[in-house]
Order: sequence, then C-alpha cells, then structure tokens
Amino acid sequence: MGTTPTTYGPAEFINRELSWLEFNQRVLDEALDLKNPLLERVKFFCITSSNLDEFFEVRVAGLKQQIESDIVERSIDGLTATENFRAVNRRVRQMVEQQYICWQQQLRPALAQHGIRFLEVKDLDPADRAWLEEYYRAQVRPVVTPLALDPAHPFPQLLNKSLNLIVRLEMTQNGQPLRHLAVVQVPRVLPRLVRLPRADDRQDYVFLGHLIGHYLADLFPGTTILGYWNFRVTRNSELYIDEEESANLLKAVENELHNRRKGDAVRLEVEKDCPPDLRNALLGTLKLTEEDLYVIDGPLNPTRLMAIYEGDHSPELRDPPFVAPVARALEDQADLFTVIREHDVLLHHPYETFDSVVKFLEQAAADPKVLAIKQTLYRTGGDPRIIGALMNAVRNGKQVTAVVELRARFDEANNIQWARQLEEAGVHVVYGLVGYKIHSKMCLVVRRDEDTIRRYVHLATGNYNPTTARLYTDIGLLTCRASFGEDATNLFNLLTGISQFQGTQKLLVSPFELRDRMLTLIQREADNAKKGLPARIIAKMNALVDPGVIEALYDASQAGVRIDLIVRGICCLRPQVKGLSEHITVRSVVDRFLEHSRIFYFENACQPKIYVGSADWMPRNFYRRIEVSFPIEDGNLRERIISELLALTLADNVKARVMHADGSYTRVRLKKGETAHRSQMEFIQRTLQEHVPGGQRARAKTKYPKVKLMPRPAALKK
Repeated sequence: MGTTPTTYGPAEFINRELSWLEFNQRVLDEALDLKNPLLERVKFFCITSSNLDEFFEVRVAGLKQQIESDIVERSIDGLTATENFRAVNRRVRQMVEQQYICWQQQLRPALAQHGIRFLEVKDLDPADRAWLEEYYRAQVRPVVTPLALDPAHPFPQLLNKSLNLIVRLEMTQNGQPLRHLAVVQVPRVLPRLVRLPRADDRQDYVFLGHLIGHYLADLFPGTTILGYWNFRVTRNSELYIDEEESANLLKAVENELHNRRKGDAVRLEVEKDCPPDLRNALLGTLKLTEEDLYVIDGPLNPTRLMAIYEGDHSPELRDPPFVAPVARALEDQADLFTVIREHDVLLHHPYETFDSVVKFLEQAAADPKVLAIKQTLYRTGGDPRIIGALMNAVRNGKQVTAVVELRARFDEANNIQWARQLEEAGVHVVYGLVGYKIHSKMCLVVRRDEDTIRRYVHLATGNYNPTTARLYTDIGLLTCRASFGEDATNLFNLLTGISQFQGTQKLLVSPFELRDRMLTLIQREADNAKKGLPARIIAKMNALVDPGVIEALYDASQAGVRIDLIVRGICCLRPQVKGLSEHITVRSVVDRFLEHSRIFYFENACQPKIYVGSADWMPRNFYRRIEVSFPIEDGNLRERIISELLALTLADNVKARVMHADGSYTRVRLKKGETAHRSQMEFIQRTLQEHVPGGQRARAKTKYPKVKLMPRPAALKK
C-alpha cells in the first residue's frame, strides 16, 4: 500500500480550502459562544480576521495565479482553480457577514456594557474633542501624507493590509467647482485605537482612521470635504525565490520581502457606505473584479482590536489566569543533565513551563563541560534568552551552530535580523538545504561527562519560542539516548555539510523516509486487523491533506482498524462513509490554547508504538521540508501519552467538534447523565494538582475520564 495505494475518486476527498474555512468557522464560533468570557470572544474574533488575511495572502493568491496560468488541473476533490475560487468566495462571504453581525450585535454592545466603548468624534464632549485635537496635531499630523489623484499624481503603491482613506473633495478654480479624489494612508507607526484619557477604569476609544477623517480639512486646506471612506488592500504575500540561481539566500529573501509589500492585489475591503463609483474606481486601479470586493460593516482590520485584549485590566472578562509550573520531573533540580541521564523527560506545554527548555540551553551555554551546541531555529520570536544563550555559549568558548530557516512565513524579517546578530556574535549560522524548509525542532548538546562524551538532545513539536509556548499545546522530549544523539548528529551534518542521507536508527526524517514509514505503520495495523489482532490508530495533528496517507487510512478502515483522528485544521478525508471510512472518526478541538502537538499512536498488537514530531500529514511536510518525528521509548512516558494526552483529548465533549462526511462539523453532544469534559481545563487541573501538598495523592483519587484505547481479546489479556 505504501507504494501502490488504492485509487479513489475526487468524491472521496474534501476540498482543502473549504476545509480550512471550516476550521476558521470553528474559531469564529468561539467568538459567538456566549459561554466564553467576553475578552476571550474578542480574541477569537481577531484571530478569525488574522487567519483570513493570511488565507487571502497565500491560498487565494495561489488560486488566482492558477487561474491566470496556462496549466489546467483539478484539485484533490476534482475542482478546477476557477471552480475552487468561486466556492471559496461564497464561503468567505458567509463567514464575513456572520463575523460582522457578531461584532455589531454581540461584541460591541457587550463591551460597552463593561465600560469599553468605541466612539465617533462628532459624539464627544468638548473636553474630549480638545484632547483629541491636541493628540492629532502632536502625534498624527506630522506623519500623515495626503496624496492627490490626478494626471500629475498617479495612484500610490499601497502597502499590503494597510488601512487607507479614499477622499472625495471639491475646490473652486476659476470660479468653477471641481471635484477631486485623494488618498490618505493611515500610519502604521501609530496605534489604530486612540484611547481617550479617563480618571476611572472606563476605556473609551476612537478609531485612528475616523480621527484622521475628522481632520481632513486640515490636510486639504481650501477644499470642501464631500466624504471619506476607509478601504484596505490585501496582496499576494508568498515568497518566490529561485535558490538554484541565488548565490546568497539571505539577500534573496531580503529582496523578496521588499517585493511582498508590492505583490498583486487579491482583495479589496471597503466601508459599507462607500459609493459604488468609488468602489469600481478602486477595483479598476487594483486590477480586481467584483468577486474580489468585500463590503464591510465595521472595522476593516479587526486584528487591531487585540489592543483592548492586552494589558492587565478586566480579569473578570478573561479566562482564569494560569502560570505553568515546572514539570514534575525537573522540579527543584539544579542540574538538568543529571536528570536527563537518569531518564527521559517529557514536557507538555503550555501546561508545563517552556522555561525548562530555556534553562537547558542556558545551562549548556554556561557549563564548562559542554563542548558544542547545535540547534534548528524556525520561529523564535527573537527571544533574547534563546538568542542570548547561543551568544553566551560562543563567549564561553563552545562550538555553536544555528540552522536558521529564513523562509518561516511572515517571520522572515525577524529571522534575518537575529540571524545577523548571531553571526556577529560568532555563532556559525547555516541556512539549511537548497529546496527545503528546515521545520524540525531539535537541539543537540555535546558534553564531556565524568565517564564519557555524551550527547543530550531536545526534540519537540513546537518552535523555540517562549511566547507561543504559552499559547500553543506542544510536546518536548529531553533525552541522552545514544541512538537519538547519533541520529541528531548525522542530521545536523546533513544540514550543514555536503553529504547524502544515511538513514537513522530512531528518528524519522522528511523528505527521506517519514511518509513511507508512516504508511508502513498504517499497513501493519491493517494486516493485524485482518489477522484478528488488536489494531488501532490515533493520530493528532494540525492538518491531514496527503492523498496517499488518506487512501492508506481508508484501506485500513476497510480492513477493520479503528481510527480516531484529532485534526485541528484542514482534513481532506471523509469520515464515517459506509464501505469507505466507517471506522474512522475525525474531531477538532478549538479552545483557549492552539492545539499544535503531533502525536501518532499505533496499537501494534498490544505493543504500542508512539511517534511525536514536527510534521503534519501534508505533502509539504513529507516532500518539501526537513521534519523530524521521534519515538517515545520510555514506557512510563508512553503510558502518560496514551492514558492522559490522547485519552483526555478524545474524551473532550465541551470544546470538541466532530466532522461529518460532508466536511461540516458539529459540537459533541453530551448524553443524558454524561459528565462534561473540557480537555484543556483538565490538563490545567491535573498539572496544578501535582504541585500542591498531597497533590499526587489527590490526583490519584480524582475521577478523570477513562478512554479505553483498545479492547484486549481474551487470548491476549494474559
């Protein structure tokens, strides 16, 4: 099956773009959910818009390029690019309409009831107007540039996702009234929400675009302002780099980042009362059509509303605070290397603090016995502790290598900046392999212990980014198993030197073998099911797209394998289809934290195999990225993943949605008398119980949901 999968038709697959939009709908549903705290709903509202922005910048832009190309092909579900674009267009419009109804009818009124208001300049009292005028003259006017539109002033090159005002004005020339158009770009350097001064806890805001609009007469003296309307342009933001032709990848990425700001327009958003003739003029100028126009009843860039979520105000409108403790295995342990020599350590973020990983790096940098540090870096957020530890290691005389991925989407500029800082500090910075993104999460520390030189390895599903580690669910493993160290050494040599892949003992690496090994593991479950042996697959990931893997899962289901998929985002597999996938369930959990860990469980006839890693089951992860999946070999850690991480997630009946054969999702419904289980909250409760006096005993007595992963046949119970 790994080499010659059964061929299934387009009807057996879900459209990738529409599946992603269903995921974003689940995010929007959290904004609509009255059970969520108000500011958490605002957060999900903002994330919905941020997700849509990226969707247009990359996926919709790609569809439009396909339409314009000479190549005609169909998607996995049988649609041409034009058909796909139209289906996406219809679905996005439904979502945007629902999103702004949520804002106008639910979120904005509820925020006002709690003292968080968005006001119009014309409605302010004289004191507020006086303060706002002073703010405008001191902070705004110096950085605003009015741009006329006439034969001498062509339409300006508007930056991607920038907010702008289209202005209609009139002036008298030779006794005749003449109408003109102009554009004013809202400065990105200023807060999009201007907070008015208040002596109490009230938060009153004016949108910066409306503030500039109010003072347009000051920007265009001697004219009559007939009207102004906000609009926003989204552009193609994919990077296009020919690595074979580029002698300097760093410079090539920098140049392409500059071009990204000027990419082809793919979407125009305008305020709802913008006149039709101006909409059409903007569309014509941007070379867009009515299909690319979105008329918005509300703020055009809702992501800027995250400003009201930030800060330490209004705790009653938020989720209860949670500060992740140190993992039990590392608690009160001064020397991490001693602990790792004794046993593998599993870290479950954000329920256990990521500071332990930072401490591991900082100890390695300062420890005189450490000889070398090698690390892959995809998205660090430029954290000074991560970057600082590597720099400090160089100062302490260690050999330090950082394999930096410059093309981490939308983090390219940050990565270039701190990559240069690392180089200046003496870190050997490498940009990976031509043609592949370095997406693996791996750190190798070489240390001269008392008895031998030993290699300590950290492997993970998430990035070396302490900020996102508080928001994403991820798994990390600290180990000094010799086979893991040898594999990590060989992989770093592949990334930094000139060599061919020599295979591995334990790690599964893309693009060389990961997909084939996963197909083999799926096939083994199918073979076991046919023999009447226990067969079960549980796979947790962000996305399931690869056709070959989907076909393998269909075949395994038909062989009798029970398959539970936990897929946060895109899923192109159709579950619960009789004769095709009736033994497959798909669920998605959208909650306080972003589900990001990838875990793959194979029953293996009562001898479970568990792999954890950086790769989703997508073609890009299998073929175009360097990815690492690693086995969990410690029996206690395997049992923890089975009975806790997987079991609790499968038991979730509060924040989980179940996917249906048509690609739609519905919330899991509680049966009569059934206890509600919200997996992320129970992970928090379990973690906190471990860190109170008698916590482990209390935890042992607590009745958590039991999810039996595999019924044991009588012949195997012994």
